[in-house]
Amino acid sequence: MALTLTTKQRAYLRSLAVNERPVLSIGKEGVTPEVVLSAEEALAKRELIKINVQKSFEGEIKEAAETVASRSRSVLVQIMGRKITLYRPAKKPEIILPKKKDKVGKPKDA
Repeated sequence: MALTLTTKQRAYLRSLAVNERPVLSIGKEGVTPEVVLSAEEALAKRELIKINVQKSFEGEIKEAAETVASRSRSVLVQIMGRKITLYRPAKKPEIILPKKKDKVGKPKDA
Protein backbone atom coordinates (compact mmCIF):
# COMPACT_ATOMS: atom_id res chain seq x y z
CA MET A 1 0.00 0.00 0.00
CA ALA A 2 1.67 3.17 -1.16
CA LEU A 3 -0.62 5.72 0.43
CA THR A 4 0.82 9.20 0.50
CA LEU A 5 -0.76 12.07 2.34
CA THR A 6 -0.84 15.70 1.34
CA THR A 7 0.07 18.35 3.90
CA LYS A 8 -3.62 19.21 4.28
CA GLN A 9 -4.59 15.55 4.84
CA ARG A 10 -1.79 15.08 7.36
CA ALA A 11 -2.91 18.24 9.22
CA TYR A 12 -6.51 16.97 9.26
CA LEU A 13 -5.41 13.62 10.73
CA ARG A 14 -3.25 15.39 13.32
CA SER A 15 -6.28 17.46 14.37
CA LEU A 16 -8.33 14.27 14.83
CA ALA A 17 -5.55 12.64 16.85
CA VAL A 18 -5.25 15.48 19.38
CA ASN A 19 -7.84 13.99 21.74
CA GLU A 20 -6.94 10.34 21.12
CA ARG A 21 -5.20 8.37 23.83
CA PRO A 22 -2.36 5.95 23.03
CA VAL A 23 -3.66 2.43 22.44
CA LEU A 24 -0.32 0.63 22.84
CA SER A 25 3.24 1.16 23.99
CA ILE A 26 6.71 0.44 22.73
CA GLY A 27 8.90 -0.48 25.67
CA LYS A 28 12.43 -1.64 26.38
CA GLU A 29 12.08 -4.56 23.92
CA GLY A 30 11.48 -2.16 21.01
CA VAL A 31 9.35 -3.00 17.98
CA THR A 32 8.43 -6.63 18.53
CA PRO A 33 6.08 -8.78 16.41
CA GLU A 34 3.52 -8.39 19.22
CA VAL A 35 3.66 -4.59 18.95
CA VAL A 36 3.16 -4.79 15.17
CA LEU A 37 0.27 -7.25 15.56
CA SER A 38 -1.38 -5.02 18.17
CA ALA A 39 -0.94 -2.00 15.88
CA GLU A 40 -2.51 -3.89 12.96
CA GLU A 41 -5.49 -4.93 15.10
CA ALA A 42 -5.97 -1.39 16.41
CA LEU A 43 -5.71 0.09 12.90
CA ALA A 44 -8.31 -2.37 11.64
CA LYS A 45 -10.73 -1.08 14.27
CA ARG A 46 -9.89 2.64 14.37
CA GLU A 47 -7.94 3.73 11.26
CA LEU A 48 -6.05 6.34 13.35
CA ILE A 49 -4.01 5.31 16.40
CA LYS A 50 -1.48 6.74 18.81
CA ILE A 51 1.41 4.75 20.21
CA ASN A 52 3.32 5.71 23.33
CA VAL A 53 7.09 5.17 23.39
CA GLN A 54 8.16 4.49 26.97
CA LYS A 55 11.24 6.09 28.51
CA SER A 56 12.80 2.62 28.84
CA PHE A 57 13.04 2.43 25.03
CA GLU A 58 16.66 3.18 24.12
CA GLY A 59 16.46 3.30 20.31
CA GLU A 60 15.58 6.11 17.93
CA ILE A 61 11.87 6.98 18.09
CA LYS A 62 11.78 7.92 14.41
CA GLU A 63 13.21 4.54 13.37
CA ALA A 64 10.72 2.71 15.59
CA ALA A 65 7.84 4.74 14.13
CA GLU A 66 8.92 4.04 10.55
CA THR A 67 9.34 0.32 11.34
CA VAL A 68 5.87 -0.02 12.88
CA ALA A 69 4.33 1.95 10.00
CA SER A 70 5.94 -0.17 7.29
CA ARG A 71 5.27 -3.50 9.00
CA SER A 72 1.63 -2.60 9.72
CA ARG A 73 1.14 -1.17 6.20
CA SER A 74 0.15 2.21 7.60
CA VAL A 75 1.25 5.81 7.17
CA LEU A 76 3.24 7.72 9.75
CA VAL A 77 1.21 10.87 10.43
CA GLN A 78 3.41 12.45 13.08
CA ILE A 79 5.87 11.98 15.88
CA MET A 80 5.37 14.34 18.79
CA GLY A 81 7.76 13.76 21.64
CA ARG A 82 7.25 10.13 22.62
CA LYS A 83 3.90 9.77 20.84
CA ILE A 84 3.54 8.25 17.36
CA THR A 85 0.40 8.67 15.25
CA LEU A 86 -0.36 6.15 12.49
CA TYR A 87 -3.15 6.01 9.89
CA ARG A 88 -4.42 3.20 7.70
CA PRO A 89 -7.76 3.54 5.91
CA ALA A 90 -10.28 0.76 6.40
CA LYS A 91 -11.98 -1.04 3.52
CA LYS A 92 -15.00 1.13 4.32
CA PRO A 93 -13.28 4.28 5.64
CA GLU A 94 -14.92 6.19 8.48
CA ILE A 95 -12.37 9.01 8.27
CA ILE A 96 -12.91 11.01 5.09
CA LEU A 97 -9.71 12.81 4.12
CA PRO A 98 -9.72 16.18 2.34
CA LYS A 99 -9.45 15.66 -1.41
CA LYS A 100 -6.12 15.91 -3.21
CA LYS A 101 -6.02 18.78 -5.67
CA ASP A 102 -4.74 18.44 -9.21
CA LYS A 103 -1.40 20.05 -9.95
CA VAL A 104 -1.69 23.55 -11.35
CA GLY A 105 -0.73 23.93 -14.99
CA LYS A 106 -1.38 20.34 -16.04
CA PRO A 107 -4.54 19.50 -17.93
CA LYS A 108 -6.54 16.67 -16.32
CA ASP A 109 -6.76 14.58 -19.50
CA ALA A 110 -3.09 14.84 -20.45
